Amino acid sequence: MLKNLKMTNVGPAPTMELEFGNRLNLLTGDNGLGKSFLLDIAWWALTRKWPAQVNGKLTAGKKALPSGPGEASIAFSITGKITAEEYVSSFERQEQAWRGRPGRPANPGLVLYAMADGSFAVWDPARNYWRTGKDGDVQERLPAYVFSPGEVWNGLHARDHRPLCNGLVMDWAGWQKESGQTFKYLCGALRVLSPSESEPILPGELTRISLDDARDIPTLRMPYSQDVPVLHASAGMRRIIALAYVLTWTWDEHLKASRLLDAPPTDQVIFLIDEIESHLHPRWQRRIVRSVLNVMDALRESASVQLIGTTHSPLVLASVEPLFDERTDAWFDLDLEPHDNGAPWVTLRKRPFVRRGDAAMWLTSEAFDLGSARSLEAENVLKEAATALSDEDFDTERARQLDVQLRAVLSDTDPFWMRWRYVSEKKGWLP
Repeated sequence: MLKNLKMTNVGPAPTMELEFGNRLNLLTGDNGLGKSFLLDIAWWALTRKWPAQVNGKLTAGKKALPSGPGEASIAFSITGKITAEEYVSSFERQEQAWRGRPGRPANPGLVLYAMADGSFAVWDPARNYWRTGKDGDVQERLPAYVFSPGEVWNGLHARDHRPLCNGLVMDWAGWQKESGQTFKYLCGALRVLSPSESEPILPGELTRISLDDARDIPTLRMPYSQDVPVLHASAGMRRIIALAYVLTWTWDEHLKASRLLDAPPTDQVIFLIDEIESHLHPRWQRRIVRSVLNVMDALRESASVQLIGTTHSPLVLASVEPLFDERTDAWFDLDLEPHDNGAPWVTLRKRPFVRRGDAAMWLTSEAFDLGSARSLEAENVLKEAATALSDEDFDTERARQLDVQLRAVLSDTDPFWMRWRYVSEKKGWLP
């Protein structure tokens, strides 16, 4: 598992440091403050390859660079099944590369990175590794499997055109025809990742969608009793079934490689997920974190899972309240704040996880820093109305205008009405 990550002169702040929990880690903060960047750094620390370095088709996952002059470093520590290892890498400007001692980090188990644009990256200790030779690192196998969004569905090929993965459409169809253990793995992952027990994600019958496409296309059995081709599924459904497929493919190939190596399968999995709520309905957002933590049970019981994810969803944070354990979990928040010289500065904090009860309360927490959970127009009118209530000389005509504005932005049952009407009648604002 990834235990620690520290960047110096890398990213949006002079230094950033995270002490990860062994199980659940959530990162919040406004757009552009570095959440995806931190996941890229975490992936690199675990695999020592940048996603876009492995697959040039990606528009994200680029190599991190120093943010200013002077030395730049990335330090991290990893715990494997038995060993623990600390590592420091410095940026060599002449080589434009991150350098450190040779040899790969301690084996962290399977690593899956789901990027916000639909790309995926996979690192498998049984299939992706290198050895240390006399002249430094010697690459013997692929450094990682990195899929662009289209390659997840249609297949991944090496630079010499060798097929590395058939893709979701062909693999799913093949597994379904065989009706073997791999298809059971897929069905199990889909079941765990479903939006609810009453609406499980179920495979339908294979179909053809075009005279010009000879493939058998998997379908989803929808609640309204129709089978919809996966290529026509909604964005949220496509993200979830892509996650289930990549996990199933990774696990199946890992088992095959482990048998060839005569080695036991890993019992550690690290999920890196950017915008974990992406495309998902609120009902699904309430379940997604628990589902990702539990999905490995459908493949291997008692596997240790570490989840490091970013989110913009107050509902996701509210949903983890019953799960959060300070002994195994952590919440990190990025903020843009003025520094001593007045210039804006990105600050990373590990915040105490305080239960707030509902999503609206999370909106006004340090995670999102909103003045209220209402519309912007309602928030502005309420600010002026609250000022009016405490101003003994507030203009009566303006108060009556505020009453009209309040009626346009507040519901009839809003609790603010009780205070507003009481004071308005007392001051004679209302006719």
